[in-house]
Amino acid sequence: MALAAFWGASYLFIELGLEDLSPAMIVFLRTALASLVLLPIALRTDALAGLRERLGALAVLALVQVAGPFVLISAGQEEIASSLAGILVASAPIFTALLAVWVDHEERSHGVALAGVLSGMAGVALLLGVDTGGGTAALVGGLMVLAASLGYAIGGLWLKRRLTGPKPVGIVTATMGLSALIILPAAALTAPSSFPGLEAVAAVTTLGVVGTGVSFVLFYDLIATIGPARASLVAYVAPGFSIVYGVTLLDESFTVATAAGLGLILAGSWLGAEGRLPWRRRAPAPVAGELAAP
Repeated sequence: MALAAFWGASYLFIELGLEDLSPAMIVFLRTALASLVLLPIALRTDALAGLRERLGALAVLALVQVAGPFVLISAGQEEIASSLAGILVASAPIFTALLAVWVDHEERSHGVALAGVLSGMAGVALLLGVDTGGGTAALVGGLMVLAASLGYAIGGLWLKRRLTGPKPVGIVTATMGLSALIILPAAALTAPSSFPGLEAVAAVTTLGVVGTGVSFVLFYDLIATIGPARASLVAYVAPGFSIVYGVTLLDESFTVATAAGLGLILAGSWLGAEGRLPWRRRAPAPVAGELAAP
């Protein structure tokens, strides 16, 4: 729930940052800040040990799960509401389930869980087809957010297969630093001509420290303990927070289509967890080679 609250607020902060900053600049600042804030923790806990040999895998993770998706979401939010962007990111578990058919048998969806995937897909389709308003620009913005969700799914599976062993805080620190380097050229080319306003600076600073650094440590720790498919279920809960923030703080609309789409997605979340509440689930058995918890 904490991770969902933090990630749900990210879309609000992106919306505020876009008033004075380009998508690339927002991504550079949030990843650079996250890396700088987490670096002392990673050094103190020796969490960077063994990462030099995995630099290639980290670079792929940075591109696929951080730099690429962050830019796509920020650019997409130039055309769609922050609350809608937060809801569309809920497609990440759907992509995880679909990709698992080919790459990770342990994460495949069966029975009730598969019904949850289908319900989530229906909700995303409803939101993309109706809630974007039918305009071409809004549709493109929504598709960009969906592409970002695909990156999140690929990154979660890549993390499980190629980056087992290192502590999550070390992986987050290195990944954010590499992401900042990847996006730096684009950020430099789109730098503002004047110093941005205080609201945009405060929003991007909070986005980098809380919505990126702290949140990704929590997310990678969840992947380590329950696997990428169940960890990505947080994307079903975060939209609720993004709606509350968007409607109450940004005066965004909440339509019947939004409510219906969100309902389908939340139903998919419950079914994806095999119809059980979190506190009624059995503790998962440890999987050999999974990412170690911090």
